[in-house]
Amino acid sequence: MGFSNGFSMIVLVSLALSSLAMVYGNFNQDFDITWGGNRAKVFEQGQLLSLSLDRVSGSGFESKKEYLFGRIDMQLKLVAGNSAGTVTAYYLSSQGPTHDEIDFEFLGNITGEPYILHTNVFTQGKGNREQQFYLWFDPTRNFHTYSIIWKPQHIIFLVDNTPIRVFKNAESVGVPFPKSQPMKIYSSLWNADDWATRGGLIKTDWSKAPFTAYYRNFSYKDLRATTSFSDSAWQTTELDGPSRRRLRWVQKYFMIYNYCSDLKRFPQGVPPECRQSRF
Repeated sequence: MGFSNGFSMIVLVSLALSSLAMVYGNFNQDFDITWGGNRAKVFEQGQLLSLSLDRVSGSGFESKKEYLFGRIDMQLKLVAGNSAGTVTAYYLSSQGPTHDEIDFEFLGNITGEPYILHTNVFTQGKGNREQQFYLWFDPTRNFHTYSIIWKPQHIIFLVDNTPIRVFKNAESVGVPFPKSQPMKIYSSLWNADDWATRGGLIKTDWSKAPFTAYYRNFSYKDLRATTSFSDSAWQTTELDGPSRRRLRWVQKYFMIYNYCSDLKRFPQGVPPECRQSRF
């Protein structure tokens, strides 16, 4: 399945405009390698970072700064070939038992089979809000941009500037929303062959190690810098018409799991945020 010409033009224009506004960070200045020793490496004067996993250990990094609201962009090129059993996690998180968290997790697969993009949102230490997707491209061949827009009224997950998920503030129906705990950016590459690929049926093939993922073009945009923090438009503006159509396209053709549709998991009724409007 491919984009129509018109759809492709919208995406290309959107990406071009976005790139003009971005100021990219530096991995030496903005992040710390937190574990894995020399399995995590920074190249090209801080413009490129790699994480590797072998039989002994994975690796990871975290941002030096904490963030409260804004737009986070990172380009990733995922583990190529037989990546079954590996998980590349890229997420925002605060600390403590009542932490908030916004997750991208990329679940590897055997050669030729698609990655699964796993998303989740934790509020006050409680998650269980998973949505999973296949991607409409091979995420191992080139870099692609994975973004989080975090505002007081919603969280938007984007892939190459295409929205794939919106998590709305549902405090009005008793659901906590992450809006008071600053979060750091984390990423890690680790072995999860007890559950990641077909529920753990396919194990990591260590003869293919080391497994390596690459990162570049991190950027953070403080959306409050362009307007007053009290400006209600900044806090509540969601998706425009073209973006809503792209979101529906992704959810129709590429979503493979949505906790809001899992009636076996929630026999007494889906969580209250699921009963709100999709957009």
